[in-house]
Amino acid sequence: MKIIDRIQSGLTLSFEVFPPKSDKPLEPLLDTLDQLYTLKPDFISCTYGAMGSNKGRNLEVVASIQSSGKCEALSHYTCVGNSRQDVLDALADYQSVGVENLLALRGDFPAGVTHTNGDFLHANELIAFIRSQTNAFSLAAACYPEKHLLAESMDADIDALLKKQDAGADFLMTQLCYSVENYLRFLDSARKRGVTLPIVAGVLPLIKKDGLVRMTLSNGCSIPAEVSALVGRYGESEESFRAAGHAFTVSLVQRLIEEGANGIHLYTLNRFEDVADLVYDTGIREKPQTNR
Repeated sequence: MKIIDRIQSGLTLSFEVFPPKSDKPLEPLLDTLDQLYTLKPDFISCTYGAMGSNKGRNLEVVASIQSSGKCEALSHYTCVGNSRQDVLDALADYQSVGVENLLALRGDFPAGVTHTNGDFLHANELIAFIRSQTNAFSLAAACYPEKHLLAESMDADIDALLKKQDAGADFLMTQLCYSVENYLRFLDSARKRGVTLPIVAGVLPLIKKDGLVRMTLSNGCSIPAEVSALVGRYGESEESFRAAGHAFTVSLVQRLIEEGANGIHLYTLNRFEDVADLVYDTGIREKPQTNR
């Protein structure tokens, strides 16, 4: 099933996982996936790796998700390091395992690399090429509520977003954002400029102080005053910060849903328990009753 069809029928719940390195076993992630399936996600995405460094494990993971019959698999796929022939080969590989959904990205450059080293410079070019070859896939594209780090301005970033839409993207997925106000400001600007695609909101659960700092710095996400206050108040106690961060994330997700997000996409970091608590406490899914 194409994810865009599911999005059009109501709020979606989805997760992101990443494949293990080639020298690590796949079984721990497969166990996590079995747990995530109990939350009845509409789809699970799998990352790809810089320069396609982990594309073999990526294919293993999305094939496993798709064959489970529990939800749809969404594979990340990047411009970085890929020629037109590489893309055609990858599309054939994904089709061979039943995957119908791709998140088309430019991709992050590895250290010391300043170019895609492939036939495509930007995600819109990759999307347009895929669309010129086949309509077998539902294509997602990324968007940035607080502007991509390399964009000169929010207007320039929305220009890039419009190119992805015009190239044939079906829906958008946001980078993490802890400020609902910034998300709404972006949404208003994008809609006024003509972006009409459904938008799935990406959320990284607020669990550890160090993780918060690392991820926000690497993704260009701001730390709102409310979150800064949590760091100041609870940052020295991992347990207290986890509890306060969980409460904040529950409120964030509920607000995003109230404001009309087409879906909630949780970056799991390959963990289950924190994600499960979040899904149940936000009310997206009902917690199963336990026998006493």
